[in-house]
Amino acid sequence: MRMASLWIHGGRPLRGRVRAAGRKNSAVAVLPATLLSDEPTRIDNLPDIADVVTMIDLIRAVGASVDVVGPGSVVVTPGSLHPNAAPRELAQRMRASYYLLSILLARCGEADVPFPGGCAIGSRPIDQHLKGFRALGAEVDVVGGAVRARAVALHGAHVYLDVTSVGATINLMLLASQAEGTTVIENAAKEPHVVDVATLLLAMGASIVGAGTDIIKVRGRERLHGCQHAIIPDEIEAATFMIAAAGTTGEVIVENVIPRHLEAVSAKLVEAGCQVDEDGEAVRVTARDRPLPVRLKTQPYPGFPTDAQQPMTSMLTIANGTSTVTENVWEDRFRFTEELRRMGAVIEVDGRTATVRGVPRLSGTCVQASDLRAGAALVVAGLIAEGVSEVQGIEHLDRGYEQIAGKLQALGARIDRRVEPFEVAAGADAE
Repeated sequence: MRMASLWIHGGRPLRGRVRAAGRKNSAVAVLPATLLSDEPTRIDNLPDIADVVTMIDLIRAVGASVDVVGPGSVVVTPGSLHPNAAPRELAQRMRASYYLLSILLARCGEADVPFPGGCAIGSRPIDQHLKGFRALGAEVDVVGGAVRARAVALHGAHVYLDVTSVGATINLMLLASQAEGTTVIENAAKEPHVVDVATLLLAMGASIVGAGTDIIKVRGRERLHGCQHAIIPDEIEAATFMIAAAGTTGEVIVENVIPRHLEAVSAKLVEAGCQVDEDGEAVRVTARDRPLPVRLKTQPYPGFPTDAQQPMTSMLTIANGTSTVTENVWEDRFRFTEELRRMGAVIEVDGRTATVRGVPRLSGTCVQASDLRAGAALVVAGLIAEGVSEVQGIEHLDRGYEQIAGKLQALGARIDRRVEPFEVAAGADAE
């Protein structure tokens, strides 16, 4: 059976308004976090993406009920949880399935969860998660492709993360919120979705200080209660639209954003010659010429986000000069550049650094997405390129982008989701 793909007739400036959905990385942590209470919790502004569907299926599988009460809104009722009921097939669809470890360990005293999946972007160990669990009193083993954890009693501890890990920071906040005493997480991640999860936990009655800094203190509570919480906007989706506007010499207003979360991306777009204006909960990107070359290095928040690196690299393929892109977070995030070369890009990769020599134009062809953000990068390239491009592997895109074809169509792009062979000659413009 042939999978769906995106067909893009490129070379058209994007113009108009688009609304960013709720943040993917918040949603897949907030949903399991609701299970720390034994009361219903309402979550709003959920993005309509595959990873949210998978997480809902996972928390249902371990015993919770999830009722859809409106567009982007659900009520989660924890019920009686089962510590070893997470299906392997579901857990391996996404990285965030590891949040069930802390939830089930806290609620049931034990957890048996298959190893997580997610994008193939390099080594992604969970050793910092397990180190933290052990520090809080759990016995942890890895057996047969699953993590098994047991704890008679959880207690506060001082945990120094050897690497700044978003997932480990969130998992330890979740577990510590139910441990006796105070837990200090040092070298904690500062990303906005760490703060979003902390905001939910505070609304549930947890005691957390320092979320958004590199030291987080959590005082355990015996019981948390239900609440209502709205997911923050997805700045990576917003950044993708901003970069696409810049690459197509367009003018786009992205609504429902927190501009502060986009400062690193906005700064690089200004450096590339774009005009970026903030207006409350919206940003406007205006580009009137080919981008200027930039030097870009990804860093943990508040630095330039690794998830926006791939789309930005696509934009730089047509810059008026040579750019360098250094990937400091994931070591295998330049695989997609081979697909860009097939479109006419001139890119040399040496370890964690890509040298991008701008060309006047890209040419449409058939390309394959290898992961979520690579898919976004190839869509940006297709929008920039002359002629027709087919982006295959869009099941990766579906994991993190809400109705991307429809949103781009509203901005004037000629893009369709199809299930058919790619038979158009590169550069041709045919329906």
